Amino acid sequence: MLTKAALGPFWRSCAVLTLYSSQSSGNSYKVRLLLAKLRRPFRLVDVDIFAGENRTPEFLALNPEGRVPLLAVEGRYLAESNAILFYLARNSPFLPDNPLDEAETLRWMFFEQNSHEPGIAAARFWLSQVRGGRDLRTHDVDRWMEEGYAALKSMERHLLNRDFFVGETLTVADIALYAHTHMAEDGDFSLETFPATRRWLQRVEAEPDHVDMGWRPADTVLPEPA
Repeated sequence: MLTKAALGPFWRSCAVLTLYSSQSSGNSYKVRLLLAKLRRPFRLVDVDIFAGENRTPEFLALNPEGRVPLLAVEGRYLAESNAILFYLARNSPFLPDNPLDEAETLRWMFFEQNSHEPGIAAARFWLSQVRGGRDLRTHDVDRWMEEGYAALKSMERHLLNRDFFVGETLTVADIALYAHTHMAEDGDFSLETFPATRRWLQRVEAEPDHVDMGWRPADTVLPEPA
């Protein structure tokens, strides 16, 4: 685990980060969670997607896709949550050094975006966050359930004899998958028949420097450099 002594000099030499984030967004939460675990200072800019702040000309000039999270670093803007996780995790314990383990980590991050998020995150967004969303997207509910439960079954099989998704410790693969999975019940998914997945969620939450979705950087005093 990163130590206070190691972090102080290291982060002083790194670029200042600004994170454009929506507090209730699982994708934004992934990045805040990793930054908290890295104990890396950052400036948080709230983007209210329900008020259309992600569609303003000012925000679209930064990210033409109009999505959060968005990371500003060294005069550039990096979009896509898992790309941000990968960038931030370099040279940290959350991204394996072994090339094959690194590729396996990326495999699960690709799975999260392609097979997991389209069902589980979409269902949570429309069924619990958008007013009237259930009525607006009635014809999508069955598809979300089918895709989401298929993803949960894949996760359950993988976790039956493992504590984490890659190797022996928590990686950004776990962080990417945790963000939406721990809120899956908000999208009408039941985790009752996924005991290995529930145990994994508990292990992730027991890891050092874990923060919940409501955490903001001002809520925690970052350690002084050694």
